[in-house]
Amino acid sequence: MMSSPLSELRPYASRTIAFYDLDPMGVVWHGNYLKYLDEARMALFDHAGLDLYGTVRSQPRYAFPIVRSSVKHVAPLLLRDRIEVFARVVDARFKICLEFEVRREDGLLAARARSEQVAVRLPELTLEYRIPSEVAQALCPTQP
Repeated sequence: MMSSPLSELRPYASRTIAFYDLDPMGVVWHGNYLKYLDEARMALFDHAGLDLYGTVRSQPRYAFPIVRSSVKHVAPLLLRDRIEVFARVVDARFKICLEFEVRREDGLLAARARSEQVAVRLPELTLEYRIPSEVAQALCPTQP
């Protein structure tokens, strides 16, 4: 287990549920959870001092596509619910693994999620078998 602050589950994004996020049943449409997770992911990377989109312009160039995501919906979110999205780094050696929780402001757990990203060298589009060391160190400074 890592001891880095990024390994601790903490809030990285918050929002109020808007009407356009709802489905015909009046609850948040399941696909919108990925948008909420992405907001937290970007804030976590910013907190770590990383611009993963900037690596597309650096040398060597990398992209970090999400190759797996899963969401377990636990409780519905409704119009005007205020939520926080918590995130933490689980691993960043071979792929970037993040875990998330989406909670209402009263603490009710609405969803648990996980995502995985890999490093792809550009322009060759070749899969790297390790996350570049500067990225891995920024996310998990205590990992070997």
